[in-house]
Parts: sequence; C-alpha cells; structure tokens
Amino acid sequence: MGKRILSTIGLWAVVICLLVFIGPEAGVFIIGLWALATQYELYQLLDKMGLKPFKRLGLLLGGLLIFVPFYIHKYSLIGQNIDLEIGILAAAVVLVSLRILKDREGLGRLNTLTSTLFGILYIPFMLHFLIRIFELPGNETQGILLAIWIIATAKFSDVGALLTGLAIGKTPLSPSVSPNKTWEGAVGAVVFSILISLLFVWFFRDKLPQEITLLLAGLIAIPVAIVAIISDLIESIIKRSADVKDSGKAIPGIGGAFDLSDSIILSAPVGYLILSFII
Repeated sequence: MGKRILSTIGLWAVVICLLVFIGPEAGVFIIGLWALATQYELYQLLDKMGLKPFKRLGLLLGGLLIFVPFYIHKYSLIGQNIDLEIGILAAAVVLVSLRILKDREGLGRLNTLTSTLFGILYIPFMLHFLIRIFELPGNETQGILLAIWIIATAKFSDVGALLTGLAIGKTPLSPSVSPNKTWEGAVGAVVFSILISLLFVWFFRDKLPQEITLLLAGLIAIPVAIVAIISDLIESIIKRSADVKDSGKAIPGIGGAFDLSDSIILSAPVGYLILSFII
C-alpha cells in the first residue's frame, strides 16, 4: 500500500511539473508514450495467450494514431473536419490484413489480425480521446485541466474501491474475474470519484469553462467512475487469460503501464463524449 501511494504521488508530481513548465505538448507526449507502453504490455499479454500480434506494426500504427492528428490539426495542415483517426484505423486494417497473408498461416492469421487490431483500438484509440479533450474548450489551460479532471475522477475510483473494499467489502462483484473486488468497493469507488471530482472543480473553478458547475461535476463523476470499474475488470479478464498478476513491474506498488491505465481506457472516450455535449 505504501509503495502504491508513493508511486501515485510521484507520477502526479512529474505530470504536473511537465505540464506547468512545458505546456500542452508535454501532455500529448505523456499520453502518447503512456499509451504505447500500455499497448506494448497488452501485446505481451496477448502473446502469452498464443495470439501472436504484430507488435512493431501495431505500435507504429498506435503512435501515428496518437500523434499525427494532433499535429496535423495544430498546424492546420488540413481541414479540421477531416477525421484522421478513422482514416488511420482503416489503414491499420488494410496493412495488418496484407501482412498476415505473408507472415501467418491457417488460424494464426485470424488470431494475429484480431489481436493486433484490438491492441490499436483498445489502447491508443481510446486514450487519444484525452488529447481530444485538450482541444474542446479552445483554451489550452482549460483543455489540460479538463483532461486531468477526467483522469483523476477515473483513477481515484481505484483508491475508493480499495479502501472501501478493505474496510467493509463482503459481496463479490465478479468472483470469476477478480475475486477481491466487491460491490461495497464499487460503491466506494463511485462515492470517492464524486468527492475528487467536486474538489477538483471547486479548486479550479476560476480556470475551468464556465459550463462546468459543481452539480455537473458530481453528475459527470458517476458514469466516469462506473465505466472505470468496468475498464478495470476488462484488464483483469485479460491478465487472468494470460495467467499473470500484473502487466509489468515498472511502477512499484502498481505494476506496469497497463495496470496504471486500466481504469482510464474506457473512461477517456466517455468523458470526452459527455464534455463535448456540454462545452
């Protein structure tokens, strides 16, 4: 527990310092490198299952999905109405389909096709919505704060689930997937996310878009926290299928990049969709 807390504080300190001293582009690189590290660990897990994804090709396409749309739009190289992310995903399907004809045989072709594309879709595509949140208000500072708000609301649901589960957890949430998770912990996760969301919006109330009120902060935290719990369970299913406890060992007390990203992967697009209707 102590290592987890220290790692969490350290990671947040590094992120905040980079954003303060470098600005939004630091945020893009943090999300991009974090997404690629997560995608790599996912591919390692899928490899353990015998699915044999194209790791290097998948990571290359994942990197393009994260960085290319941001810089193309930043420097107005093409029209804002062109959805580059969909184009890159379509190109990924074509390229992976072509490569399996040469490098795989039989059922291995289907396994490689689906696992490679799943890695691209589930990690960089989902996490790139955090970058799209940057661009929603048309103000760099507000965009960064909105993205951090969604990340904090989703990620601190883990803390609420852990503390509540340890204190009063009795009813298993999904025993076949993650025996230690409980319904009481899930309720605690949502409550904790609401509190963090309210505190964040209250503290930065003068720097956030005026549409973001305390009432909205509490309401938005509910679906974000619920999806964060589901996202965490999805990672548990993947790790259980690969027969591993943690996706990696890079972060003391937490595990790997995938263990750090788990609750945010599905929360990022949900947060973006909700905010896009408000701002």
